[in-house]
Amino acid sequence: MSLFNVYPLFDITPVSAKDIYVYDDKNVEYLDLYGGHAVISIGHSHPKYVSAISNQVEKLGFYSNAIQNPLQVELADKLEAVSGCKDYQLFLCNSGAEANENALKLVSFHNGKKKVLAFKNSFHGRTSAAVAATDNPKIVAPINAQQKVDFIELGDLDATEAILKQNETCAVIVEFIQGVGGLDQSTTEFYKGLEQLCKQYNTAFIADEVQSGFGRTGDFFAFQKHNITPDIISIAKGMGNGFPVGGILIHPSIKASFGLLGTTFGGNHLACAATLSVLEVLEEEQLMENAKNISEYFQEKAKSLPHLKSIKGRGLMLGLEFDFPISELRKKLIFNHHIFTGSAKNPNLIRILPPLTIQKKHIDVFFEALENELKKK
Repeated sequence: MSLFNVYPLFDITPVSAKDIYVYDDKNVEYLDLYGGHAVISIGHSHPKYVSAISNQVEKLGFYSNAIQNPLQVELADKLEAVSGCKDYQLFLCNSGAEANENALKLVSFHNGKKKVLAFKNSFHGRTSAAVAATDNPKIVAPINAQQKVDFIELGDLDATEAILKQNETCAVIVEFIQGVGGLDQSTTEFYKGLEQLCKQYNTAFIADEVQSGFGRTGDFFAFQKHNITPDIISIAKGMGNGFPVGGILIHPSIKASFGLLGTTFGGNHLACAATLSVLEVLEEEQLMENAKNISEYFQEKAKSLPHLKSIKGRGLMLGLEFDFPISELRKKLIFNHHIFTGSAKNPNLIRILPPLTIQKKHIDVFFEALENELKKK
């Protein structure tokens, strides 16, 4: 049987990884500045992560959500303590798309409305409502397009109010730093205005922290810089350091009832063990502080790059926008210098999403390679 061919693949076959490095089947070492789409938060094969999963699977890997799972309670308490999001409720699932899907479904139950307001260049997932709220018609099938979604420019409060005052919108969903879209972000004034409009027009405010959460921006969540209180916070990617896990944090104003949401695999014992180890390492190794420090170092070094138009993002969720398409440059970084980076919807932008354990010496290697290639242009 052949694989369903939907991924353009680089001819590289990783077989192992350690911290910031990935090793292929020819024993070539790659510097990982992309973390598998921002998934690797505490470094590949972190010993505490490996130990947590190994110990748990020896005892119990999975049982359904029809029984007590104290690990879920422990995770909810630890997440509240580390994130600073007090009194929220936790629902666990398996991915970012599922997190956003459940968030949109839940708020529609809550306020009885059915339209969604999203922003241009957004990416919220590939499932039904999540993909409809993603600004990319190429991945929205006709069955998804039945969802009613308005798209406006990030930063436009007037357009937001014009839509919300129609009283049909169940949710505004926003990435505080757009990931796939190209690391764009707006101002505190806009985000606080958005929060106020949502309250005024009985619309839920969903913060999509799937890529930016779990310390990547230097704060636990990207929205926290702006002193916002979302109704729902969606999480995934870095929370499991590679183990499939996602979830939503739900404000106490939204009430639970039996059967409202459900999942088979969400919040399983292994997922909880993985996420608890991530939270422990984030605290013990002060990785959010490291994200801020390395980000400052990175941005200072980037200022002298030729052909650079702008530096985007925050913490270790960064983008380098050049005055030319970067696809060939990325290939040269991979095959000539053995460095993984990411692309974006913006064809001129390289995305940098490394493990939060990255050090200045790794940044130096990247800039040496980048400068070497840019000299040839």
